[in-house]
Amino acid sequence: MTKADIINELAENTGLQKREVAIVVENFMEAIKNSLLNKKENVYLRGFGSFIIKHRAAKTARNIQKNTTITIAAHDLPSFKPAKSFVEKMKEE
Repeated sequence: MTKADIINELAENTGLQKREVAIVVENFMEAIKNSLLNKKENVYLRGFGSFIIKHRAAKTARNIQKNTTITIAAHDLPSFKPAKSFVEKMKEE
């Protein structure tokens, strides 16, 4: 399912125009990104899941082509963790 599919389905279910739904969906995703990137806060959506920030420590790796070792800096990654009730529903089906 793509973002366009989500917009179409929400427009059908709510009776709103696609343009209005698209604005809401874009703002929703922007709010999540803003919370994770700028505020460094996790986002919790009860019954759906959590968008969390995972920290990766610095590590050394190998560049196989050049046969050298490189250092990968510590960094944060966004991650999604589904809610327990959501996982249970998926297991039922």
